[in-house]
Amino acid sequence: MKDRLLLFVAAVVVLSFLLLTVVFRSLLVPLKAAVLNLLSIGAAYGVLVMVFQWGWGASLIGLESTVPIVSFIPMFMFAIVFGLSMDYEVFLLSRVREHYLATGDNDGSVVRGLAGTARVITSAALIMVSVFLGFVLGEDPTPKMLGLGLATAIAVDATVVRMVLVPATMKLLGDACWWLPGWLDRLLPSLDVEGGGRGVETERREDQEVRPPAR
Repeated sequence: MKDRLLLFVAAVVVLSFLLLTVVFRSLLVPLKAAVLNLLSIGAAYGVLVMVFQWGWGASLIGLESTVPIVSFIPMFMFAIVFGLSMDYEVFLLSRVREHYLATGDNDGSVVRGLAGTARVITSAALIMVSVFLGFVLGEDPTPKMLGLGLATAIAVDATVVRMVLVPATMKLLGDACWWLPGWLDRLLPSLDVEGGGRGVETERREDQEVRPPAR
């Protein structure tokens, strides 16, 4: 498990980057998503080390002494958390991308996309956090580890990452968020998860091409 963990993480991150590149026709958006998702998982790993190996607050979850982290827990956590994080990311960015294709205004699209998805993402995350915290109530340390780690990762991802860092990063990057080299755009297959998005983008590009330059 230890020897294969980094290879597993790298494979999942690369595949998700490629898929998001195809869906959102961008290089920086998938890169940002991969880095921020790793941030959520890293925070959860840190909490597990503090509680189960260092003993910080261990008595609050019913542990009498420190215990080693089970070898398969980090891999299981990564798979589950990365999947949920990408689900939230695609849901949020689909709304942002839809508004951007219609208006060409990156800042306004981020605001409207976040406003339209924040409640749903927060509610879904709250449900998952509640479920995972239920594992902590058991007596076996292994479910406690899995539950506490997953609950921490989802809470961080839905609040700090998804509601703060993602919109802030996209605001700072501006229109560069949606930059994609023309040659790469032609090579990538067309995949629209919402339907109609590519048509809107093509129509807007054609309108810009035929529109006479301002004097």
